[in-house]
Amino acid sequence: MSNTLKPYLNAVKATLTAALCLENFASQLVERHNKPEVEAGSTKEVLLNPVVISRNENEKVLIEPSINSVRVSIKIKQADEIEQILCHKFTRFLMLRAENFVILRKKPIDGYSISFLITNFHTEQMFKHKLVDFIIQFMEEVDKEISEMKLSLNARARIVAEEYLKQFNN
Repeated sequence: MSNTLKPYLNAVKATLTAALCLENFASQLVERHNKPEVEAGSTKEVLLNPVVISRNENEKVLIEPSINSVRVSIKIKQADEIEQILCHKFTRFLMLRAENFVILRKKPIDGYSISFLITNFHTEQMFKHKLVDFIIQFMEEVDKEISEMKLSLNARARIVAEEYLKQFNN
């Protein structure tokens, strides 16, 4: 982990650890229902203040806690048009397989690249620190993955351009 990324990820980790103090909370409107309050928004009293942790305007995390759920939305760094396309394709690939990731939402919040929804049932079934570590590791790895894809794309484009220009040389 780079020295510039470490304080940002530490702030996200500390905030997520604090926000993941979840408990079972039945719906106040429908009997025998338990919906994530951060998604339903039916009971305003159980929604906590959202926290935005921003490294810069292109890279930030929105943590929206409630009594029984936490929604974590991540805006992945996209410096240029190629990174925007790669990020969109990569996150779309993951979101189409959201069932396999359990906490991944199929659609991100507007203005963000990808979103996770953690409910009290997830914290009962899984270790809280492992959930936090997964999100932090995801944030580290997705940036590396997009950078590697960009380098690979540029290398392939260079080879194609060289082969194309060789035709005019002969």
